[in-house]
Amino acid sequence: MQARKIQQLFDLTGKTALITGGSRGLGLQLAHALGEAGAKIMLSSRKASDLEEAAADLQAAGIDARWIAADCAKEADIHRLADETLQRMGDVDILVNNAGAAWGAPAEDHPAEAWDKVMNLNVRGYFLLSQRIAKKSMIGKQNGSIINIASIAGLGGNPSGMNTIAYNTSKGAVINFTRALAAEWGKYNIRVNAICPGFFPSKMTAGTLEALGEDKLKAHAPLKRLGDDEDLKGLCLLYASAAGKHITGQWLAVDGGVSVITGG
Repeated sequence: MQARKIQQLFDLTGKTALITGGSRGLGLQLAHALGEAGAKIMLSSRKASDLEEAAADLQAAGIDARWIAADCAKEADIHRLADETLQRMGDVDILVNNAGAAWGAPAEDHPAEAWDKVMNLNVRGYFLLSQRIAKKSMIGKQNGSIINIASIAGLGGNPSGMNTIAYNTSKGAVINFTRALAAEWGKYNIRVNAICPGFFPSKMTAGTLEALGEDKLKAHAPLKRLGDDEDLKGLCLLYASAAGKHITGQWLAVDGGVSVITGG
């Protein structure tokens, strides 16, 4: 095969991507990345109003974007999301597991029900949707890319004052889920990789940024900044496209170098 030009390797024209938690924040940034490269986008989150706004934002950028409201903490919703996406858009080439939850409490007082809520959405939800999409699309066509959004919180502990034991545990599980699934599904030419973001301003991180101090967090990072609205785009596109066709089972921190300091 003649080597393709770099523009061809990153081109996603004709591909379809399903992105959970895609109505705002990091999920919407990832949707822009894949859509700007030519992919058709299916967004999902729990709230229809947020999805309508996000889809309009993508469409204004010239991206073919649609949406389905679903709760990825519920197995029935996950199956409905997968099946309706396949019915409306055909095979799914790229699955981005991004929907997630966090809960802050000291480990000694962390409610068991909150632990279950975080683990159910952040780990079980990723597994169930990956399984459904693989069985109904990717395995049959012997091709696909699954991108799991983990976190640098999955690499170790947290700064003092940030008590998120369930979240950290869940994201550590996502990293090894990524590695184990990549090893098992490589025979189907399904690549599975993870992105580990550091601190990005978002609705989910607003409380943490306020508690720890945005300036302090910036000072702690070697690059002296937080993540912005384009910092995940390049890695997402690499994982999703033919440019990353020999990359699987990997995770990469996008954190301004914080994990270098903390030893993650």
